[in-house]
Amino acid sequence: MTNPASAPRALIMAGGGGTRFWPRSRQNLPKQFLAMRGDRSLLQETADRLEGLVAARDLMVITGKAHVGRTREQLPGVPGDMIIGEPTGRDTAPCVALAAALLARTDPDGVFFTCPADHVIEPAGMFRKALQAAAQVLQDHPNAFVTIGVPPTFPSTGYGYIHRGESIGSRLGVEASKVRSFKEKPPVETARQYVASGEYLWNAGIFAWKPRAVLEALGRHKPALREGVLKIAEAWDGPNRDSVMAEIFPTLEKVSVDYALLEKHDEVVVLGAPFQWDDVGSWLALERLNPQDAHGNTVQADHVGVRTKGCVIVAPKGRTVATLGVENLLIIEDGDCLLIARKEDESAVKEVVEELKRAGRADKL
Repeated sequence: MTNPASAPRALIMAGGGGTRFWPRSRQNLPKQFLAMRGDRSLLQETADRLEGLVAARDLMVITGKAHVGRTREQLPGVPGDMIIGEPTGRDTAPCVALAAALLARTDPDGVFFTCPADHVIEPAGMFRKALQAAAQVLQDHPNAFVTIGVPPTFPSTGYGYIHRGESIGSRLGVEASKVRSFKEKPPVETARQYVASGEYLWNAGIFAWKPRAVLEALGRHKPALREGVLKIAEAWDGPNRDSVMAEIFPTLEKVSVDYALLEKHDEVVVLGAPFQWDDVGSWLALERLNPQDAHGNTVQADHVGVRTKGCVIVAPKGRTVATLGVENLLIIEDGDCLLIARKEDESAVKEVVEELKRAGRADKL
């Protein structure tokens, strides 16, 4: 990998399973490879947003080993050796750590952005502006970790929160603040207090940092993780790359980057997002991303409805879904599976996936 020292690079984390989008999201086709609107998948939209800021040759995508081929198909402009398959999922800290170790070989003090592969963000121009502002913060604070926080629009209990502290001014019109603390997903009353205070932002999981700073922080807080990824990086350009990766990566601690690094780091800066953001965390995201019919239904199917209100209805071409006298349901058909659930239970769809695992129904996963 070669890279001009001044050119920013980016890591797209594409290893998630998207279990709350079952049955459309399966082990062989996770959420990030699906199109939620239009023809571009969430992964492709993520790469599209970085265009003009990060060259395709400077994109790194870390995904599951089984999805390397599909990733290459969807992102043909990204060099093949920059699409990396994890032998097994180990959460976000090993993913970021490996990227930092690999990027540090050529430009340890360059900026690299880290973006999840399964979000919807618009307008893309304001997203790029926020990342440019983050890069400017790193010019003044090279050891900082910079994260993007989204101003909350409702008291969500499904997102983590970032407590903003002292302002350090704005960059490109984007306000930057020190981070006081990170908060776990709160109960609803606490979430209401967070929103009312104006001091909290949703944690979007979007970061800017330098490889050297990440590796130094790993040395302080997760030395075994640092040692493991450095061994992988050392073997990366040799004949033993695959065997070393297969041997070491599954042994790395399974931990999120928030727990491993951000909550422990002494210099974390948050920028208030100047864009609209949706983490597409469940089927109700379709309501936010698509128009509704006259009865409040979100329909991606051949649908005939009588006294049907507020439902999300999805089915493949060639299938007609008829509903009578129902309200506020998820009705999702994909392949050989059909999900019917109350909308209020949308966050628990992953429990169905767990039940299928317990029942030995791997063919439905």
